[in-house]
Amino acid sequence: MTYVRDTPATEDGAEPAVFVHGLGGSSANWTDLAGLLAHRLDGQALDLPGFGRSDPARSYSVAAFADRVAQVIEHEGRGPVHLFGNSLGGAVVVRVAALRPDLVRTLTLISPAMPFLDARRSAHGRMLPLLLIPRADRLAAKRLATIPPDRLARQILEVCFADPGRIAEQRMAEAIDEARLRYDVPWYLDAYVRTLRSLVATFLRAYLPGGHSLWRLAARITAPTLVIGGDSDRLVDVRVAEQAARTIPDSRLLMLAGVGHVAQMEVPDLVARSVIALLDEVRTSRAADVAR
Repeated sequence: MTYVRDTPATEDGAEPAVFVHGLGGSSANWTDLAGLLAHRLDGQALDLPGFGRSDPARSYSVAAFADRVAQVIEHEGRGPVHLFGNSLGGAVVVRVAALRPDLVRTLTLISPAMPFLDARRSAHGRMLPLLLIPRADRLAAKRLATIPPDRLARQILEVCFADPGRIAEQRMAEAIDEARLRYDVPWYLDAYVRTLRSLVATFLRAYLPGGHSLWRLAARITAPTLVIGGDSDRLVDVRVAEQAARTIPDSRLLMLAGVGHVAQMEVPDLVARSVIALLDEVRTSRAADVAR
């Protein structure tokens, strides 16, 4: 079962959108942005397998997640959609847009976890030795058991936000509820560790010969694309957003000063305005094509 959080459109003529969260996140990460865009987009944010309220899966690879996103779009009969991805979700939707262009109207990438090799540029770098240990999720579970849910939620958000003062009280309460869920769901830590391990493997393969490099896939994307990065991102190398914008043919880049890894949560108004500008640009271009 894949859990989907709906943000229904508030006006007629809205187009479908799908939002994909990052590693350890959930569909709740898109609440503010989806609400701000509801006059233009009929939104669905999904929980990737093993995260949030979705069931676990056999595989936690980027390819398997991309297949699940494509299945959700096809099952709902909503494609093509405006597709959004943050962090891990960014890598996932890059693969969807490259391999299934029929499902994508526009693409918005927020701090996409595209491959980079300098582990020092990510707070996840200190976890890499853990990935070499069999059943590393059991060690992680022991560590998790020592952290109260409210402290865990704050630690996560403080890594993701450049300015923790921007964390709204309601969003903190929701994050604490999400943290409690991680204690209750037996497969969560297995999903987290295996997903991180798979993502790291994807990074390494990106610099080897072959057609499955995420960077080579990004170069095949035809959808109009908006790439957003925060210059205070502590989880993805801040140079990645610029490289993604250079690689994807029809792309625009927005770098946000003093913003961290989850711009859609930290500065949702700024992100919403940039998305609306993309939607307006695409609408104008389509109208011009029809008029020719």
